Amino acid sequence: MKIAHINMFYLPTFGGVEKVMQELAERQFKAGHEVHVFCCNSDKYSKVKRKTEIINGVIVHRLPYWFRLSLSTHIWPSLLWKLPKYNFDILHTHVSGHLYVLIAGLVSKFKKSKHIHTTHCPWTDAFRSWKLKPFLLLNNLIFNKLSFNLIDKVVSITPWEVDTYLKKYTNKNKIKILPNGMDPILYKKISPNNFKKNLGIKGKLVLFFGRLNPTKGPEMLAKAAIEITKERKDISFVWIGPDEGKAEEVKKLIAPYENMQYLGPIQGKEKIAEMYQAADIYVLPSYREGLPLTLFEAYASGLPIVASPVNGIPYELKENENGFLVNYGDINNIKKRILEVLDSPTLSKKLAENNIKKAKNYSWDIINQRYVDLYKQTLFS
Repeated sequence: MKIAHINMFYLPTFGGVEKVMQELAERQFKAGHEVHVFCCNSDKYSKVKRKTEIINGVIVHRLPYWFRLSLSTHIWPSLLWKLPKYNFDILHTHVSGHLYVLIAGLVSKFKKSKHIHTTHCPWTDAFRSWKLKPFLLLNNLIFNKLSFNLIDKVVSITPWEVDTYLKKYTNKNKIKILPNGMDPILYKKISPNNFKKNLGIKGKLVLFFGRLNPTKGPEMLAKAAIEITKERKDISFVWIGPDEGKAEEVKKLIAPYENMQYLGPIQGKEKIAEMYQAADIYVLPSYREGLPLTLFEAYASGLPIVASPVNGIPYELKENENGFLVNYGDINNIKKRILEVLDSPTLSKKLAENNIKKAKNYSWDIINQRYVDLYKQTLFS
């Protein structure tokens, strides 16, 4: 098959959607398919100079954006006349509510391709720029309905989306639920693991890993960490990920404390595996989420989880089985649950064993094959 993945960004941009695309695209290339990516020529912060390049076998086309509405929303209408130059079997768009989804739908009808769309659960509008409000309104009233009419199969990453939002835009018969996944390398034991040693950490380690974005709530963990540190000196906290608006607040909060560090982003699968394996608990104190990749990565690494019960998370994280659910901003309960896990080896072991077992169903190899099967079913239906 000839497959095109289409999204706002691709490598080197750091984010869950970009990671999903990479995992799918590279596996599809290795399986013998011709795989392309179309995105705008930005990494969110600056323009990417290379217009076309091959990354791990995937042909990446970066099209010039005309202007940007926010950090994550750029307008690049040239997809409308660039995409029809190719003949694809599958056009696979990612993230609902963007112009390129509508463009891909129009091209799919003109070129007689099949259009698969993964929503990635973008439905709540908290913390979004005022400049986006008129566009979000137009999306809800007009463009989403037009776009979904031009999609052959809709992939929802969590059942939460289906009744909450998707039924407004499409027929349930078009919807397939496929979760996100994790890389099997996370099962590989990294030895020696020098992560804590390199950071001068000797006690327990609490991990935040992800974009320091307002929706992720990294400052909520910082506030809980301060409360814990008033009572305990044997617990350290690390924040890892790129700044998307909250790094300065986190750095200011944790500056007086030697047991807290913000490291910025890290990349490389083995380094990420080492990071997870060095931690004792993973905290995801988000205001909203779709279905975060880090949830399954932490599962595979045997980490107990403390997370907000938002959107797709409660479908995959069961209380006292995989970890604990704590409402966004509930500092006292974040503190309570972190200490409960760290102070009970029996509980921690139980959660770790459950999570390692659960993660085996979410290998990217399995998830990718389910996507490829969906492509084939759609092509020949």
